[in-house]
Amino acid sequence: MYFEDYDNHGGQERTGDDVYSKPVRAGKRTYFFDVKATKGNDYYLTITESKRRVERDGKFVYDKHKIFLYKEDFEKFSEGLKEVIDFVKEKCPVTEARPYEDKPFDKDYSDVNFDEL
Repeated sequence: MYFEDYDNHGGQERTGDDVYSKPVRAGKRTYFFDVKATKGNDYYLTITESKRRVERDGKFVYDKHKIFLYKEDFEKFSEGLKEVIDFVKEKCPVTEARPYEDKPFDKDYSDVNFDEL
């Protein structure tokens, strides 16, 4: 496995030929799971975390961090990932937040008809 801090390499990255890509949006971050092929047609996986942020001048930039995962490490990596995910789920269960519209109104609030104002 190889970890690369994308921003510290001037936007340059080592890439193979793209084979398959799966973006996963998760809140303020997007994760990219990309299967790439070497010149010898061997596959490996890159996992990229991308987070958008605003610079002082108001421009948007993306912080990116990348992990290279080689197929000989897939089993150990997935076992370790599953183990720590199971640990976190057991110790700190996820409570799903409902959208605002689905939440019941508190008794201290009343319905307001803005057409009547």
